[in-house]
Amino acid sequence: MPSISKKGQLMPQSPIRKLVPFAEKAYAEGKTVYHLNIGQPDIKTPQIALDAVKVHSLDILAYTRSEGSDDYRKKIANYYSKNNINVKHDDIIVTTGGSEALLFAFGSIMDVDDEVIIPEPFYANYNGFSTASGVNIVPVISKIEDNFALPPIEEFEKLITPKTKAILICNPGNPTGYLYSKEEIKQLASLVKKHDLFLIADEVYREFTYDGAKHYSIMEETGLDEHAIVIDSVSKRYSMCGARIGCLVSRSKEVIQTALKFAQARLSPPTLAQIASEAALATPQSYFDDVIEEYQERRDVLIRELKSIEGIKIGEPKGAFYCIVELPVKNSDAFAQWLLEDFHIDNETIMVAPAGGFYSTPGVGTNQIRIAYVLNQKSLVKAVRILKEALKVYKD
Repeated sequence: MPSISKKGQLMPQSPIRKLVPFAEKAYAEGKTVYHLNIGQPDIKTPQIALDAVKVHSLDILAYTRSEGSDDYRKKIANYYSKNNINVKHDDIIVTTGGSEALLFAFGSIMDVDDEVIIPEPFYANYNGFSTASGVNIVPVISKIEDNFALPPIEEFEKLITPKTKAILICNPGNPTGYLYSKEEIKQLASLVKKHDLFLIADEVYREFTYDGAKHYSIMEETGLDEHAIVIDSVSKRYSMCGARIGCLVSRSKEVIQTALKFAQARLSPPTLAQIASEAALATPQSYFDDVIEEYQERRDVLIRELKSIEGIKIGEPKGAFYCIVELPVKNSDAFAQWLLEDFHIDNETIMVAPAGGFYSTPGVGTNQIRIAYVLNQKSLVKAVRILKEALKVYKD
């Protein structure tokens, strides 16, 4: 048969989704599976967004502008202004999820074999986006012992080469839940200005910060107009993962003009999802207050229960809704599969995301898992107790 591309062969599997066949088999066997593997919130989507789709008056489901509708982008700009980020609607391109925004960013600023420096562990699909774009990830390792804080800025600087085009962070972090401080953002800003690089920040979890901490966006930093690119999405903010609406934001006219060419090539973002997302911007603050309170309580329950397990290390999150846990196992991929295939308590088991796929350095993170605390508190307690009992009997 004709050969598959090298790019296709190198494309990594998702550590979040690759175990789905084993979960489906567990379901077929009548087991209950607690999903700790994927960041699909169980929080209800704002009714105002669902109603906007139900009652729309469209006669033709037509294309919108490639950069997204004017009205929606103006309302996004207004949302940002309320978060101390001053941008115009022309600084925004609406995309099909944050994923497409990342692909547009990579395509706009990097050529084949160029390099992007990323603190790892990082969102697993960065590996896929880099492979699809022919770009090389240069990792700088953050450690669970430091709660995945930003590595020393000197570690970044010594990795910069003539091929380096950008530094990419996720803030708050997926999969770590780490929230970068204002001082850490300022250090990165100073570095990219010194070496004339782009700073890309994936800020889709901006609302989800705990213990009174505040998110500081790279767009709040002065002097970064030609350097800063923000990736955003409605998926987690409004519990609208299936809408597949995101955006790329930059004050750099050259970045926006270039990204627009990629947007034109795919025609337009989905029309109905834009209608829902535009309506969602009118969601009252009380919705977020309640959601953040619930997630903070879930985090506290999760950490409390995990601390009852001997021999593990925990990265305690300050934002988003993820947690990295280091287990006393050699291979978390094998352990995660075993949980679905061979272990249950009263016909209940758990599905976790092996954390090796959140690194690009070979052999790192192979004894870690990512837990998404998107289940209710009662289910989280059950799930961690299953994990605790499983570790007692598991043999590598």
